[in-house]
Amino acid sequence: MNDQIVDVLVVGSGAGALTAAVTAAHHGAKVLVVEKSKLFGGTSAMSGGGVWVPNNSNAKKLGQKDSFEEALLYMTSMIGDQVKLSRLETYVKRAPEMLDYLQTHTHLKMEAYPYPDYYSDAPGAKEGYRTQAPRVFKGSKLGDDLYKMQPQAPGSLVQGKFSLTFKEARKFLTQDKGWRATLFKMLFSYYADIPGRLKGKLSRRLTQGHSLVGSLFLSVKEQGTEVWLNSPMKSLLHENGVVTGALVEREGEEIEVLASKVILAAGGFEHNENLRHATLPKPTHQDWSVSQDANTGDAIIAAGDLNAATDLMNHAWWIPVVKVPGWSRAIGIFAERSLPGLVIVNKHGKRIGNEADPYLESGYALYRANSIPSWVIFDARFRKKYPFGPLGPGWATPDKFINKKVKDIWAREESLDDLAATLKIDAYGLRHTIERNNIFAETGVDEDFQRGSSFYDRYYGDHHNKPNPCIAPISEPPFYALPLHPGDIGTKGGLLTNDHAQVLNTSGEPIEGLYACGNTSAAVMGDKYLGAGATLGPAMTFGYLAALHATQHQRRTS
Repeated sequence: MNDQIVDVLVVGSGAGALTAAVTAAHHGAKVLVVEKSKLFGGTSAMSGGGVWVPNNSNAKKLGQKDSFEEALLYMTSMIGDQVKLSRLETYVKRAPEMLDYLQTHTHLKMEAYPYPDYYSDAPGAKEGYRTQAPRVFKGSKLGDDLYKMQPQAPGSLVQGKFSLTFKEARKFLTQDKGWRATLFKMLFSYYADIPGRLKGKLSRRLTQGHSLVGSLFLSVKEQGTEVWLNSPMKSLLHENGVVTGALVEREGEEIEVLASKVILAAGGFEHNENLRHATLPKPTHQDWSVSQDANTGDAIIAAGDLNAATDLMNHAWWIPVVKVPGWSRAIGIFAERSLPGLVIVNKHGKRIGNEADPYLESGYALYRANSIPSWVIFDARFRKKYPFGPLGPGWATPDKFINKKVKDIWAREESLDDLAATLKIDAYGLRHTIERNNIFAETGVDEDFQRGSSFYDRYYGDHHNKPNPCIAPISEPPFYALPLHPGDIGTKGGLLTNDHAQVLNTSGEPIEGLYACGNTSAAVMGDKYLGAGATLGPAMTFGYLAALHATQHQRRTS
């Protein structure tokens, strides 16, 4: 197979990679996208698809007010000096530009959604409209390419068949007015798509990460850009410290792809067990990650051969997970923790924090509690009404229909003492915790951890539950428990980059010809998670900026 010559080589095929590819091609570059997996879309396709963009035009069209100054205040107040101020300023300034560019030049269409910033009481935070939710995208436009996209996370699918928009998902989870009608409408739409059902189980009504990635992928393909699947990058090519391309394996052959610029957007290292153990808190395990298996840090390791600098390698985008043995991936517990009628306890039977905290904080709390696993405890009332991880609500999936592998890890007992004995946790501590929870359910005030006090806490609470939408009594047997582990949706640490997404060496100088974005780069969010889409927003923004910087020559000579 002949060597290839392109202007820009993009490694990876998630939202950041596809944004970089579509931008570079639009500005006159010949682009090639290479993807290690046999499927495109990466972890982005598995995600909720939200993109955090402060001070965006979509929100302003709805009459919502935001500003550069407020957004920067929010970021600096939460992130501090972990990240260079110029990178924070660049993100706040250029993310809205990236969004407008993609909505003008690609199939991507998004809407500002009333999803609160995760630290909604912090200076500069907003109670909505910074997060952009992808609109429904017709998967039929992708043709057979639809079936080459990374599947969505099992926990995001209703009955394992289809996903919902942000609005639909919140209504379904919290059982807000009209949720049954929404569910039946989605079921009808799914089964009424006869051509789609003849193709397979996958819904062609794309929402969340599938909508985001599908619309960008179609735009890339329409530009004539090639996307090589099942084609891992083996190493970077370089001469005198300048990157000149990459060695790529395709169909069993190694091909030298010569490129004046290389953009690394190949995800993090969450499925590299050695790197996890060398950098992340202990215990750690790749099976606790909810991301796709191809993220083994290849691009980060390859850049290390050029003396590239790294940062934040001991951090991840944490989330509590339920790991069911034999299931392909752990199930992330994103929103259910805000629902009333549960507590999360350690081996002493004591709560480990505010259950409704943002999932990054809730995931890392398992380490702070020094109790792995910890346990989520709920009663028959909660079980009947709400879903949790691998469990659908009891009204739809009674206990007798629960998967045997799930039953192998849960505990179900008629008394709290028996539950404690089964879990081998302190019975007195558990009884005391439940007693206090039940008092807080009456008063509406969590005196220990302030659950339900912030706007974010209450967002996914049940607003029919009074006086606090996040706290209800735990008193009706049987009592249930599921083990929780500190999982992740990806790692935060990676290659240190500048305002143009250029990779820096250990002396702080740009490595000529090399760029990085997404989880291949050190997170501009530092150790925080500022809002829904705070992973994808930076990935796409710095992918966009990398492409603009990489195509300066094409733009000057066109």
